[in-house]
Amino acid sequence: MPIIGMGFYKKLKMKKTVLAYSGGLDTTFCALHLSKDLGYEVHAVLINTGGFSADELQAVESRAKSLGIASFTVLDVTKTYYEEVIKYLVFGNVLKNQTYPLSVSAERILQAKTLAEYAKKIGAKSIAHGSTGAGNDQVRFDMIFQTIIPDIEIITPIRDLKLSREEEIAYLKKHGVSMNFEKAAYSINKGIWGTSVGGKETLSSNQTLPESAWPIQASKTKSEELIIGFEKGEIKSVNGETFKNPVDAILKVHELASPFGIGRDIHVGDTIIGIKGRVGFEAAAALIIIKSHQLLEKHTLTKWQTFWKNQLSEFYGNHLHEGHYLDPVMRNLEAFLESTQEFVTGSVKLILHPFRFQLVGIESGHDLMASKFGSYGEMNKGYTGEDVKGFTRILGNQTAIFHQVNHHEED
Repeated sequence: MPIIGMGFYKKLKMKKTVLAYSGGLDTTFCALHLSKDLGYEVHAVLINTGGFSADELQAVESRAKSLGIASFTVLDVTKTYYEEVIKYLVFGNVLKNQTYPLSVSAERILQAKTLAEYAKKIGAKSIAHGSTGAGNDQVRFDMIFQTIIPDIEIITPIRDLKLSREEEIAYLKKHGVSMNFEKAAYSINKGIWGTSVGGKETLSSNQTLPESAWPIQASKTKSEELIIGFEKGEIKSVNGETFKNPVDAILKVHELASPFGIGRDIHVGDTIIGIKGRVGFEAAAALIIIKSHQLLEKHTLTKWQTFWKNQLSEFYGNHLHEGHYLDPVMRNLEAFLESTQEFVTGSVKLILHPFRFQLVGIESGHDLMASKFGSYGEMNKGYTGEDVKGFTRILGNQTAIFHQVNHHEED
């Protein structure tokens, strides 16, 4: 009978865990700590939402495998991300606090959902993520996991150990992990809908990020024209080039606009856990597409369509931002948003400049500003001056009565 070593029994006892892995500082620490210090069988999964090139994915895989993990898997959900999330953010012109296009919060929802389904598939007994105890991601991940896989153990080393980025770097250096630690001083999350950048400057209220912290350096200086085509609210063409997949159109806008340094800003908002937070982001494609779509809607939607869409879109964005993607009301709101897009078809012309863009105008067969009905401030063709006099008297009748009654009582 062959002799069985202690390593065999140790392997049998190892608990299988799925780790949300991006290759950054936090998740690299988690992978090493879970496998080396805690003895977990770590299955690292990178959920790609469009932010990684082939070379970057190869580099992440090489680092992951050097950490002693059991497996590394890439799940590309970019198309699903567009169909299930981004499309509705465009329909709703969603900008958190009129600034932030939910570059990270939106993708975290789909990443968590995908990770939970993968954990079920491989029979993992636990699931881990690298969220800190001070941000929104911990709530988003935990909430999705608790809904889809309620009985699984959730492991969060960074949050539980209350680690600073400096402490993580010291740990990885001690264990011989090789990575760009200077760059790791900034927390960077990349996806097709934008990149967030967090660092020491965003922890204060009065500093901005240095040029070196931005993943894409500004290089274009000569202005360029950009024409975006929409069909029923979805981006379909860029500068006359038609795309079957809106994802490719988004990437084309990103390619053309990002080198201008367009889309950079710092978002200040209320976190889910009740504290104020700041995060830098660059999202050229997201901001350009949302603002172009919004301009097209101004020409093609009625006043009350716009009014109610604005109210419900803000709720939709906030609810998504705070992790409530699986709330059934979200499907109801998505149905409403989609129904408003029937006539949102046409093209939008923009000019790209260094660090900004200019909306020029639109062309659409559904433009409600059609000249045959009159020109604002100049002439009308659908009514007379007498019509306006009567309309105005009726429109202001109740207000006039209110003031006459109350002024009479004061006298």
